[in-house]
Amino acid sequence: MIIAPSLLASDYGRFAHEAARVDRSGAEWLHIDIMDGHFVPNISFGPEVLRHVRPHFSRFVDVHLMCTKPEILLEPFAKAGADSITIHVELGDQVTPLIWKIRSLQKKVGIAINPPTNIAAVKPFLSQVDLVLVMTVNPGFGGQAFIEECVPKVQQVAAWRKELGLDFRIEVDGGITDVTGVECARAGADTFVSGSYLFKKHSLGHAVRALRTRLVEASAELV
Repeated sequence: MIIAPSLLASDYGRFAHEAARVDRSGAEWLHIDIMDGHFVPNISFGPEVLRHVRPHFSRFVDVHLMCTKPEILLEPFAKAGADSITIHVELGDQVTPLIWKIRSLQKKVGIAINPPTNIAAVKPFLSQVDLVLVMTVNPGFGGQAFIEECVPKVQQVAAWRKELGLDFRIEVDGGITDVTGVECARAGADTFVSGSYLFKKHSLGHAVRALRTRLVEASAELV
């Protein structure tokens, strides 16, 4: 089980401090949500923020581009320290060239899908990616409520992974708590982005450990 606290939910005035806090917590990944004000109705931050926080986080950085023109951001985020870059299946014909561009930068590739989009849209790309991100809220703002109807999408992606003999990760993002995360783990998810739920806790390390314990127990039920 991988837990990826989302920097979007952190204290914007203390990004470096917050990245170091995540590092100390034992979380495996740091999740970076990038919004352009066009693909989604909000703006977050850019590659310079990642460049400044990267020295304070020693492990894997997971960048999620919610952007209409991600091609202009791939190299800047790769240079800033991203280990994985995720783009959206809703970009249509742009998806394949974007996947190969990310590969050319020697980064892992993720593909994300929004709640209204039919899960069948990701199937053609499953053999080309390292991660499928099933959004469990409509992207654009942190702190939203989990959408229960997204759980069957996780189940379907997990079924395809098994059927095709692939080993990509299944990530969920949006309203992930110790309750909703357990639902997703039982459905087959193995990578959990959590923002407000973790950052609001007094001890991020304790929250990460407690969440991981719950998720591991839930995933054991699948065996």
